[in-house]
Amino acid sequence: MDLLKHPWPWYVAGPLIGLIVPALLLLGNKAFGISSSLRHICAACVPANISFFKYDWRKESWNLFFVAGIALGGFIAVNYLSTPAPVAINPATTALLQKQGITNFSGLLPQDIFSFGQLLTLRGFVFMVIGGFLVGFGTRYAGGCTSGHAIMGISSLQWPSLVATCCFMAGGFVMVWFILPYLLAL
Repeated sequence: MDLLKHPWPWYVAGPLIGLIVPALLLLGNKAFGISSSLRHICAACVPANISFFKYDWRKESWNLFFVAGIALGGFIAVNYLSTPAPVAINPATTALLQKQGITNFSGLLPQDIFSFGQLLTLRGFVFMVIGGFLVGFGTRYAGGCTSGHAIMGISSLQWPSLVATCCFMAGGFVMVWFILPYLLAL
């Protein structure tokens, strides 16, 4: 049980995640990705006459079970496998964030930004609501999320996935180094 309570090294976790791609391809010619599951849920639950949701979502119901497994695994991890020790963050990152006013590092996300109390502030609204909208818009615009493009798309040698992943990375670098300091000042 102690093995499950600590982070696994990259050389173990990375290949395990990477093996999902050939397993899905070999077991049923399925593509790995998470963002499409929201479309499947909407197609199953929304009875509107919208052409985007008119397809046989039942063919992709395995993806809904995959996402439910992720949610169940997260619940089990938080409630039964978590340790009271704080998440290990690089000291240089901690120092940089403390200079920006982020000091509460309890849990996986800084509580100074990501908490329900912060949602009612301008900074919290920008990070959670506007940021969530931009992530959702970007995912739809790019035709998939980072996991779908970076893990599945690149491994199956898809040029658009390589371009999308490079853009995700460039956008992340620009956000962290040029935009984040201004948002933290809100």
